[in-house]
Amino acid sequence: MASPSSPPLAVIAGPTASGKSAFALRMAETRRGVIINADASQCYRDLSVLSARPSPAETARAPHRLYGFLDAESPVGAAGWADLARREIARAHEQGLLPILVGGTGLYLRTLLHGIAPVPEIDPDVRAAVRALDTATLAQMLAREDPAMATRLHPNDTQRMARALEVMRSTGISLGDHQAQLSGGLLGVVALEPAVVEIDRDELGRRCDTRFDTMLAEGGLDEAARLLAMNLDPALPVMKAIGVPPLVAHLRGECTLETAILRAKLDTRRYAKRQRTWFRNQTPDWPRLRP
Repeated sequence: MASPSSPPLAVIAGPTASGKSAFALRMAETRRGVIINADASQCYRDLSVLSARPSPAETARAPHRLYGFLDAESPVGAAGWADLARREIARAHEQGLLPILVGGTGLYLRTLLHGIAPVPEIDPDVRAAVRALDTATLAQMLAREDPAMATRLHPNDTQRMARALEVMRSTGISLGDHQAQLSGGLLGVVALEPAVVEIDRDELGRRCDTRFDTMLAEGGLDEAARLLAMNLDPALPVMKAIGVPPLVAHLRGECTLETAILRAKLDTRRYAKRQRTWFRNQTPDWPRLRP
């Protein structure tokens, strides 16, 4: 529990296209705040339009941090982002400003606020043996050696099952027990002022569609073409960002632009639905804001 003298930290979270950036900007203007990005896609320098990064007019109204600072080939995980966010929060406090986190990447926010589990060392031979197993065998082995983790993971989630099995074999301790040992979180250190922007599902869907139309009008297809020309690994997060895969498929001649747009809008709606579910389940006690 934070003390009354703890430095403040505001969080404006919510699904894509919900209007959370507008809330954060108004708060920054009225309370001398600095806005700190907590959206994974908006970190990338080469993903401005298709991530709906704040415009120059918006960034002129209040300081913005951790936007467009990453090269497309240099992804940052939740732990790396949290380290950067902690520095920006500390800098804001030193300057007498209110740090305002805004974004919809729940894993980023959870890592920053609750901390991260120590990363156990994995024996290279164990890792190689585990990663060579097929999905069915992984599920069987995990159920036998770490039944608690097996019940938490989907039997087709090869990556997470492999991670759980290699941790158990290397350390003799369940990954779940490692994950329970969180450290470095800001809860209890700051006076948290959180809120989730909640919006009617149908209205959110319409906003998702409208925003993608705006992205195209502002050069979204050209941005996708520049990414394609960079010959990046398709597994990189920037190439899997919402809207990018369908437009790249169109540019490669694999589908019409109309089909790409429909796919991108559907992907955006599905992503917003997942975000709504995450915030509903993970932050039930946070106040709700309505546009």
